[in-house]
Amino acid sequence: MTSVPTPIPSRTQYVLEEIKRRILTGRLTPGQALVETDLAAQFGVSKTPVREALKTLAGTGLVVNSQYKGVTVRMVDADMAREVYDVRLLLEPEALRRAVRRGAPLDAARDALARADRAADTAERSLANREFHRALYVPCGNPLLGRMLDEVRDQAALVSAVAWAADPSWDREAGEHQEILRLALSGDAEAAARALHAHIASFVERAFPSAGIPAQEEDGQA
Repeated sequence: MTSVPTPIPSRTQYVLEEIKRRILTGRLTPGQALVETDLAAQFGVSKTPVREALKTLAGTGLVVNSQYKGVTVRMVDADMAREVYDVRLLLEPEALRRAVRRGAPLDAARDALARADRAADTAERSLANREFHRALYVPCGNPLLGRMLDEVRDQAALVSAVAWAADPSWDREAGEHQEILRLALSGDAEAAARALHAHIASFVERAFPSAGIPAQEEDGQA
């Protein structure tokens, strides 16, 4: 008998998405305490959906639960950035390489860039940027690889939110995104993968110079 995942109740889902949005747009800052009673009052719900939402967010790495501090937004430092971006550098360029080689459609990536250009605020732009990267790796032909990258999406977005708060660099990254997509659409899998690798590496190096992301050495591949 096949087990069916238990759906998240609508109130919990609402609280979950709202807390995540506040974290990824900087309204809730790294290290800030997340008090169940306060959040429940803000959202007009009982503590139960708040508690469940915080458990889920802890599982994605956006919040941490300490015996002494309670639940807080995860701190972002060079070590955390290195861990998250090292995973991205290992997996994301390879996923794009495979997507291009198999001729996967990249319409969703093009649409995401258009939404990023039209974005009216940081939250909308951040969401579009996340969707752009996901649209590049999801059609790689390996669902497990896609899920592994999904696992670090929120943490990568948290790193980006902290970096952008200190040094907004959207214009530069928008240009890099356009070049990555151009190469991918041209069918040049290796060049697209190299451009994506350089894009990811340069971002974390600028934002966290002490992160020390090692260069890849894969017979000239990114």
